[in-house]
Amino acid sequence: MSWRATVLTLFPEMFPGPLGVSLAGRALASGLWVLETRDIRDSATDRHRSVDDTPAGGGPGMVLRADVLAAAIDAAEINRERPRLLMSPRGRPLTQSRVVELAAGPGPLIVCGRFEGIDQRVIGARKLEEVSIGDYVLSGGEIAAMTLIDACVRLLPGVMGKVESGADESFSEGLLEYPQYTRPQDFEGQPIPEVLLSGDHARVAAWRRAEAVALTRERRPDLLTSKNGDQKRPKGPREA
Repeated sequence: MSWRATVLTLFPEMFPGPLGVSLAGRALASGLWVLETRDIRDSATDRHRSVDDTPAGGGPGMVLRADVLAAAIDAAEINRERPRLLMSPRGRPLTQSRVVELAAGPGPLIVCGRFEGIDQRVIGARKLEEVSIGDYVLSGGEIAAMTLIDACVRLLPGVMGKVESGADESFSEGLLEYPQYTRPQDFEGQPIPEVLLSGDHARVAAWRRAEAVALTRERRPDLLTSKNGDQKRPKGPREA
């Protein structure tokens, strides 16, 4: 059975969007994965198809109703083995290790929030796992969902040309990826590092490892400390 992403959204017309081109698009067209979009508004019960209401306790904006969203989740009729995700500004940061887990499974159901958020009760009642893609706020969860799906799809068997393409890159070993070079050999007075032209695979591997460590130490030292167990995993930030 193909890996399946089921997306609950108020804007199904946003999909497949970028997921319909390049690697993900070709894989979608060839049946390596399946994209199912479902309109949350289809589960509304009034003639205006209302899905939101004012926040309890006051405040700006609107909140997605628990009863409508719960009905939309139930209508999707997904298997219990499939993760239920909510793209959320307060979720746990999405990591490559979590992407690998999701790609190895049957595929998630993904809820895309809007407005000021969704009623907390449906998060608990339908066991939604809140996931974040970064420390910033988006207008809704759709773009975040596309990011998560793309990260998973590229790891599915048959999507990328070489297995090594998914194994030898940033975060695969807890490090950022080493610098890459190609022709021309000299670009505006900057040559390709000599070691990469040496043909000595051991030297090349050692150079790449050292560069990856140095780059990670400069830009993401938290990855090194987490890798060595020197600090606890950070709590989920407030982002979308």
